[in-house]
Amino acid sequence: MSHHHHDQESTQSTGSTGTYSRRLFMQQGMAFLSMATTVPLFMQQSAKGIMLPVGSLLSSQPGIPEDHTLVVIQLAGGNDGLNTVIPYGDRAYYNSRPQLAIKQSDVLEIPGADGYGLHPNLTGLLELMNDGQAAIVQGVGYPNPNRSHFTSTDIWHTGNHNGQGYGWLGKYFDNTCAGKPNPKGSIAIGNKAPLALHGKTQKAVNFETEKLFRWAGGTVDSSLEKTYDEINRKESAAKEEDSQLDFLVRTSLDAQVSSDRIRSAVSKQPLINYPDGELSKQLQLIGSMIRADLPTRVYYASLGGFDTHANQLNGHANLMRQVGGALNAFQNDLKKQGNTGKVITMVFSEFGRRVAQNGSAGTDHGTAAPMFLIGDYVQNGLLGEHPSLTNLDQGDLKFNTDFREVYAAILENWMGADSKAILGKKYAKADVLT
Repeated sequence: MSHHHHDQESTQSTGSTGTYSRRLFMQQGMAFLSMATTVPLFMQQSAKGIMLPVGSLLSSQPGIPEDHTLVVIQLAGGNDGLNTVIPYGDRAYYNSRPQLAIKQSDVLEIPGADGYGLHPNLTGLLELMNDGQAAIVQGVGYPNPNRSHFTSTDIWHTGNHNGQGYGWLGKYFDNTCAGKPNPKGSIAIGNKAPLALHGKTQKAVNFETEKLFRWAGGTVDSSLEKTYDEINRKESAAKEEDSQLDFLVRTSLDAQVSSDRIRSAVSKQPLINYPDGELSKQLQLIGSMIRADLPTRVYYASLGGFDTHANQLNGHANLMRQVGGALNAFQNDLKKQGNTGKVITMVFSEFGRRVAQNGSAGTDHGTAAPMFLIGDYVQNGLLGEHPSLTNLDQGDLKFNTDFREVYAAILENWMGADSKAILGKKYAKADVLT
């Protein structure tokens, strides 16, 4: 992209937008990344005011806790809740799963949770509970459950029974940012941003590693400072036909600042050693971005492999070890950073598995399952009531907590938002945060 025409204009900016702050320009790394996918919409408008003048940070609505961050982790494929939080005190569990049931002597006891314990490989999660840092919400689901991976995932992502519409976190940004993409943004790790982060105006940035992280809008050949100064000087005399180009240049510059900022964030040696595994790698990236104080409000990570229709025992045990280890390392990293008070991590899967094992030493698609919440401000321990293993919904567990009640608690009490505007109706807030 050529910038030669910038040189003809050297008047100082006196427009109502004010002089752009260089510091703000360099700092507000994430600002327009989330706009990248909506450029055509913005190109129809003038570029004035896109790069924010000093003192005009897009004002969020009052009461939004600016330093609160949400990390969402999806266990994709349908995690077997009964072998995660194990009802070892219930004979029906052993009767339904002759090959898959975890022996009572192997179960990790949860203090004060009589008859319920954790998978033996979830030592990392148990440690967090013993530290007062983890809530396990039992029996989370929704009415008329859908047993298709795709539909059920969409239902969790949108918060709608039909799985239609924008994502619940996308709508959070739409609703709290006065119709503009939030400059503080959302980042998904992985090759594609999940529906949950997709709003009407808000779009997520996604990347797999810091090297792959790029904004698709072309690169800028001159140094950031020089181009920044040129845009700044030119602002007041900009002609309408230049403003679209300026918008693109500015967005592209900003993306470059951000990708540099992210690259520098994730290139630092973490404060603790993360274990091996896919989820660990993602949480290490997220931990380094939180440590670098990126102004991102929502991070999204996911781990697949939970569709355990056959030979479940070893595969699921391996996944449990990865989940427990990654969550524990991430929380320890945040503790070393002094950031445990700023971050809540929420772990969910699109459904649980059936109570009875199938003929292939596995389990088929089920319904209600546990969710985990981790952080300083969660109600520590085993929350809610475990579903009955005998009073079933066509062979499946009946849910006790609607997942939108958990969303409502997070939206209202952590993110400072009106949950009704986002979820479409008022759900009772699950008692999961302190």
